[in-house]
Amino acid sequence: MKRAVCGAMILGGAGLGVMRWLTSRQTKARAQREASRWLMVTINRRPEEVVPDGRLPEPLARLGETIEVQVREAPGDRGTELGARPITPVPTGVDEVMARLAGEDPRQAVRRALRESKCLIETGEVLRPDEPPTTRPTPTGRLVDLASQRAGGEGRL
Repeated sequence: MKRAVCGAMILGGAGLGVMRWLTSRQTKARAQREASRWLMVTINRRPEEVVPDGRLPEPLARLGETIEVQVREAPGDRGTELGARPITPVPTGVDEVMARLAGEDPRQAVRRALRESKCLIETGEVLRPDEPPTTRPTPTGRLVDLASQRAGGEGRL
């Protein structure tokens, strides 16, 4: 009886080990696919207005050769899709979390540049939150300041 229980425990442990190994491989592959995906915005203008004479909007042009850019008509005649993705390897896993917290993730700069490009093309200026958001420095006001600063790179707020 003891042998059967020990054998079952060993087989169960080996099965769990194999399952974890397989899922970690899938997670790494998914992270690599997501790291190289295109970040897109839809702009309510014709492609000729988005990239006149092949010139990129100024926020994207600032990133220079560190990004790939894609311009195409949006489905349903709804303007233009402007997409970009970093050429440099993007961190994954724990490195990704640390880079995002430090503000060093290359995707943050691409997100910010796409958002600023859309604003410039559609309105002629980059819209920013009111400065300062509160009239006196309070702990809650500091949290709002921090969230406002990070929102441009993360696409939230």
